[in-house]
Amino acid sequence: MKRTTLLALFIALTLPILPAQTLRTLYSPGNLAKVSIGLNKTGEPFYKIEYRGKTAVDWSRMGLMAKEYDLKDGFKLLSAKKTEHRGSWKPVWGEVARIPDNYNELAYSLQDEGGRLMIIRFRAYDEGVGFRYEFPEQGAVDTVHITDELSEFQMTGDHTAWWIPGDYDSNEHVYTTCAISEIDCKHYDKEQAINTKHIVKMKNVQTPITMKMEDGTHITLAEAGLVDFSAMHLETDTKNLKFKAFLIPSADSTVKSVNTEPFRTPWRAVLLSKDATGILASKLILNLNEPCQIKDVSWIKPQKYVGVWWEMHVGKATWDYEATQDMMSATGRAVQGKHGATTENVKRYIDFAAKYGFDGVLVEGWNEGWKDWFGHWKDEVFNFTKPYPDYDIDELSRYAKEKGVRIIMHHETSSAVPSYERQMNDAYAYMNKYGMNSVKTGYVGKIIPRGKWHDGQWMANHFLHVAERTAANRIMVDMHESVRPSGLHRTWPNWMACEAARGQEFNAWSSGNPPEHECILPFTRILGGPMDYTPGIFEVRMSTYDPKKAEVVHTTVAKQLALYVTLYSPLQMAADLPENYEKRLDVFQFIRDVPVDWEDTRILNAEVGDYITTARRQKGAENWFVGSITDENPRDFSISLDFLPAGKTYEATVYADGPDAHWKDNPYPVTIRKQTVRKGDVMNLKLAAGGGCAISLIANQ
Repeated sequence: MKRTTLLALFIALTLPILPAQTLRTLYSPGNLAKVSIGLNKTGEPFYKIEYRGKTAVDWSRMGLMAKEYDLKDGFKLLSAKKTEHRGSWKPVWGEVARIPDNYNELAYSLQDEGGRLMIIRFRAYDEGVGFRYEFPEQGAVDTVHITDELSEFQMTGDHTAWWIPGDYDSNEHVYTTCAISEIDCKHYDKEQAINTKHIVKMKNVQTPITMKMEDGTHITLAEAGLVDFSAMHLETDTKNLKFKAFLIPSADSTVKSVNTEPFRTPWRAVLLSKDATGILASKLILNLNEPCQIKDVSWIKPQKYVGVWWEMHVGKATWDYEATQDMMSATGRAVQGKHGATTENVKRYIDFAAKYGFDGVLVEGWNEGWKDWFGHWKDEVFNFTKPYPDYDIDELSRYAKEKGVRIIMHHETSSAVPSYERQMNDAYAYMNKYGMNSVKTGYVGKIIPRGKWHDGQWMANHFLHVAERTAANRIMVDMHESVRPSGLHRTWPNWMACEAARGQEFNAWSSGNPPEHECILPFTRILGGPMDYTPGIFEVRMSTYDPKKAEVVHTTVAKQLALYVTLYSPLQMAADLPENYEKRLDVFQFIRDVPVDWEDTRILNAEVGDYITTARRQKGAENWFVGSITDENPRDFSISLDFLPAGKTYEATVYADGPDAHWKDNPYPVTIRKQTVRKGDVMNLKLAAGGGCAISLIANQ
C-alpha cells in the first residue's frame, strides 16, 4: 500500500467528530480558500483549510495551555460572527506602491466550563489563511502564563519541504530540502561558524517553512505580527506528517509566554499558491499586521550604502582598536590587518560613496568595547557614545555632511541587552547630534539576562522596543541576529530590514552559502520582511586576501548583481571593497543604477531552491530592472517583456554570465550588451552554474 494511501486512511480514522451545530465555514473573497472550524464531542476546537477545491491542511487541533487553566477542551460555542473587508493600503516603501487587502473574517467565540472566554479569529484571503487566539479581560486571573500552544497543521502528503532547524538562538543555517518524513536536525551538529547555536529538539523546524505538494500547490507555514509573545517554531511528527506549534521558552522552561488580559497571540499564517511564483508575490503576512503607527513618515527613506565591514570579514582590518596595539584579538587569534574604523579610512569610504551616488557609509568598530565583545558573556561591554581615539566623529560628521553622505551608526550589543537598553536614550541623542538617521544593531552571542533566547518573548519585546524608540528619535533601524521578521515593518516602517538568516559574511570564513541558498531565502525567511543580505561581492575568492583560505562566494559576479533585484530590501549594501569596484566600473554600473524602492513587481518564473526571475519597476519612474538567479545548475530562460507599457521603447543593458562562467571554476566573467526593446519582445537569458543575469530597462524619452 502506498504511503499516501496509508496517510489518507490514518487521517480518515482519526478525524474528529464535529457536531453540526458547531461547524462553521468561511470562504475567501474569490472562493479560492475555504476554512472549516468546529468543536468535537469533548469541546476541542479543530479546523481545516481547503484551497482550489483540495485539502491543504486537514482537520487539525487548536488551543493553548496555561499554568492558570487549560484552554484546550470543554468549550461551547457562543457565537460565530462573520465580517468582510475590502480595501488596499499604501506602504511607506516596498515591492509595490499599493497592496490589496481583501479578506473575509470569522470570529469564533468560545467559553469553557469555567466560564473563560476565547475567540479564535480566522481571516480567509485568496492567497491563504490566518488565525489567532484572543482573550478579553475577564475574571480574577489577569496574568496568564502560557505553557504550550496546541495549534496543529495536518499535511495531506509527504510534501517536499525547505527548512532550517528550530534553533532557539540563531537563524543562520543552511537550508535543507527533503520530504516531511525525513526532517531531522542531527546533521546540523556539524554546521560551521554559528556561535550561539542551540538546537534542543531534532525534529523541530523554524517558520516560515515552505512545502510543495505533488500537484504543484505550494504551502508556507509562517507567523505574522509577533508582538509580546515568543516566536513560533514547529514540532514535526514525521510519521503522521503533521506539524505542531512550539513556542520558545523563557528562563523557566515550562513557561513560553506571560501575558496580561486582554491579549492576543500573533497570527498563524498559511500561505497558499498553485505555484512557486504566487508564494513570492503573496502579501498575506504584511496584511495580517497592524497599520503604520508613525504619523510623519517623511524621514523614512530607502537607501544604498557602502561601509567599513567586509574588510574585517576577509581579514584586512579588525573591529578591535586594541588589537592593532598588540596584534592579538580578544579571541586570542593573530590579527593580520589593522583597525578599520579610522578617520582616514572612513573618509576614503565617504569619498567613494559621494563619487558614485551612495546614500550612506556604515562604520563598524568605531566605539569602545570591542576588546571584550566576543564570547565573554559580560553585562557591560560597549559604550555607544565614546569613539576610539583614532575615530574623529566631529570631523567625520562634518566631512560626510559636506559630501552629501550620511554615516550609518553601528550598535553591536554582544547581546548584553540590559546594558543597551540603559544606554538607548543617550545613544540615540548622540546620533541625532551628529546627523545620523540610521543604525545597524547587532546581537552576537548569548543573551544577557542568562536563560533568555533570541527567539523568546523577552527578546521579541526588546526588538520591538528598539523599533519604537528609534522611531521616536526619527531613526531607521536594521537589526542583525534578531528574531526573524513577521511583517512588523508595516506597523513600524522605520524597521527597514533584519539579518535573521545566514548572510553574505559566511562566505568569507566558513564553508559558505551553497548556490541554492539565495534561491530559497525569498520563499522562506524573506516572506516575513526584508533581509540585509549584503550582496555585491566582486572578489569572490578569499585566497586573494589570504593564500591559506579556501573559502569562496558560491556565485558568479553576474549573480551578485541580480541579487539586488531578487533579494528584496529597501536597505542594500554594496558590500565589497571600493578598490574591487573601481577595477570593474562597467559592471559596477548596475549596482549604481538599481533602485531600492519599487512601484510594481512581477515574478516571471520561479521554483523553490532552483531559480527565480523577478522584474521590478522603479518607484516614481518608468524604468524596470530584472534579476534572474539559479542554483548550481546552468539554465536558459526566455522572458517576455509583456510587463512593459505599450508605445514606449527602452534601452536594455544586460549584465550576463560570460562564456564558460561557473560559480567555482570561473566566477568573474560578465558580458555587457545593450539593445532597444519594447513591450512583447522576448529576451533570452543564459545563466551559468551558480550564476545570474541582471538587466536595466531605462525608458527612452
